[in-house]
Amino acid sequence: MGAQLRVYKRRIKSVSATKKITKAMEMIAASRIVKAQRQVAASTPYASELTRAVTAVATGSNTKHALTTEVDNPVRAAVLLVTSDRGLAGGYSSNAIKAAEQLTQRLKAQGKDVVTYIVGRKGVAYYGFRERPVAGSWTGFTDSPTYADAKRVAGPLIEAVQLDTAEGGVDELHIVFTEFVSMMTQTPVDKRLLPLSLEVTAEETEAVKDKILPLYDFEPSDEAVLDALLPRYVESRIYNALLQAAASEHAARRRAMKSATDNAEELIKSLTRLANAARQADITQEISEIVGGASALADATAGSDR
Repeated sequence: MGAQLRVYKRRIKSVSATKKITKAMEMIAASRIVKAQRQVAASTPYASELTRAVTAVATGSNTKHALTTEVDNPVRAAVLLVTSDRGLAGGYSSNAIKAAEQLTQRLKAQGKDVVTYIVGRKGVAYYGFRERPVAGSWTGFTDSPTYADAKRVAGPLIEAVQLDTAEGGVDELHIVFTEFVSMMTQTPVDKRLLPLSLEVTAEETEAVKDKILPLYDFEPSDEAVLDALLPRYVESRIYNALLQAAASEHAARRRAMKSATDNAEELIKSLTRLANAARQADITQEISEIVGGASALADATAGSDR
């Protein structure tokens, strides 16, 4: 029984050490979420207003441009997948990868070739293990992205959009990332960045029905304006997606580490009860041995007296 007690104590010590690690990671993730939320809140208005401005320029122009022109028969699409560099975040990366797989299947069903770009070591490892081709990958900044990182990611994508498909270009650009909804909810989403959708909703049509729409005059030309806006638009949308993904990653890691900490506490309680039971059994056995020895000694003494 003594050996069993030592096993329980060793396991309690090991689980307690693990609990300290998971608790520390939970606190670190919780502290980083606040900063990530502020960055998302700061970048979202800029990205939204830039998208609105690009839409206004595009609707006021008749120029065919990669930013706004739908290809009649698109044959190739680029998909940018945003995952994490580190694990211990529950199903964060696997859910994003699953959403990318569903988007890829949908695009292939439409007769399009898919060119994959990946942000994050988890996505790179997933595609590398399955020996799937990846056109570009970036790692090392998923938990704290900067605008420079977004520009670095956007560069090859913008170049691919501007090239003809015969030269290795793409007709569409999609991005898959995890949208930060709240501390408890993070949703993998896929969005098409290019060509920019210019569809007007019924509410928007009703709102401008009786209004005089502005007349745009482009300097030096509408094509030059769209050329200047294209990289800014792609960079801002990718930057916002990276920030949303970073906030989602921290929230998912905090939730996963809290669950691990709670499980460790329950396991420690269970092991402590088992250790107490084993110690009680040892004490009971020792008392029984002492009583038995004393009784045998008393019987032997009584026999010698006779």
